[in-house]
Amino acid sequence: MTSIRHFPATYPLPDWRNFGVMLRVLIGVNALAALAALVQASDIGKWLDNYLQLAAVVEPLLLIELGLLSLLRDMLWRLPLRVGQTCVVGLAGGLAAGMFLYARSLALVETGGALRAVLLAMATTMLLLGYFELRSRALSPAQAEARLAALNSRIRPHFLFNSLNAVLSLIRARPQQAEEALESLSDLFRAAMRDPGEMVCLADEIALGRQYLELEKLRLGERLSVDWRVGSVAMDLPIPPLMLQPLLENAVYHGIEPSAEGGVVRIAIEQKANELHIAIANPTTGQAQHAAGNRMALTNIRERLALYYDLEARLETVIEDSRYEVRITLPCPQKTP
Repeated sequence: MTSIRHFPATYPLPDWRNFGVMLRVLIGVNALAALAALVQASDIGKWLDNYLQLAAVVEPLLLIELGLLSLLRDMLWRLPLRVGQTCVVGLAGGLAAGMFLYARSLALVETGGALRAVLLAMATTMLLLGYFELRSRALSPAQAEARLAALNSRIRPHFLFNSLNAVLSLIRARPQQAEEALESLSDLFRAAMRDPGEMVCLADEIALGRQYLELEKLRLGERLSVDWRVGSVAMDLPIPPLMLQPLLENAVYHGIEPSAEGGVVRIAIEQKANELHIAIANPTTGQAQHAAGNRMALTNIRERLALYYDLEARLETVIEDSRYEVRITLPCPQKTP
């Protein structure tokens, strides 16, 4: 199964196809170009003109290199880290030399200066590669932190005690159902103990969510209604573990429990092109009383999504028609070597 090590934040050599990586490269190179323009300007009024002249050279070179690195990503990942980094730096220098020679053939630049252009391109590339390597090292402790968060806060103690009490009430009257409930409870805690760095398939995550809601229905009875809407989705799609269950727990805890009448928890899952869309909605009753706890849970999930997908995943919340809805958009990960 795919693991977190296959995702952009943990690669010392960046995933050049990732939006977050591209954005950081573009911002970093343009910031360096702006600084160089400021150093070259004889006065502050000429800074913008100098920057525009540099950008006219830097931007085409940068876009061409990003395009080539995107095409060569898988091949570069197969190489040892230092060899791959050397290839990236060499590519930047070669493209800079080619661009300079082309511009000189059109009399757009003065003769000479090719070596300076190559060295600047290679130095900038080494600086960015160093940043991405340091970033990957800095994020590695977050895996352990994500695991602790999953173990300590994702399944609330009140749910454990309530579920056990519900099972105890079934033992004599409906022993078969009590046994099934204990098996479901065991599966939930087994999932909580799973290494959060390993991805799970969507089918397993949906099954876990169904087990959780069945346990909650034991004690809430008719107060809890569930509406599953699963579209045409690849069930073997890998997603982060414990992505549905915490959101379902929030929906029950914040939307159903505080209301004497209960309500409906709606789960919609669909795949659109290269994106997986998950929406979980519940009544807004009692939302204000538990707002702080809700924010903590959502912050935890946002941090885990950032760790797995960088900027390519989104989480947003909306309140409309007296319903509170959490919407998550995940990229459908490509298979990696």
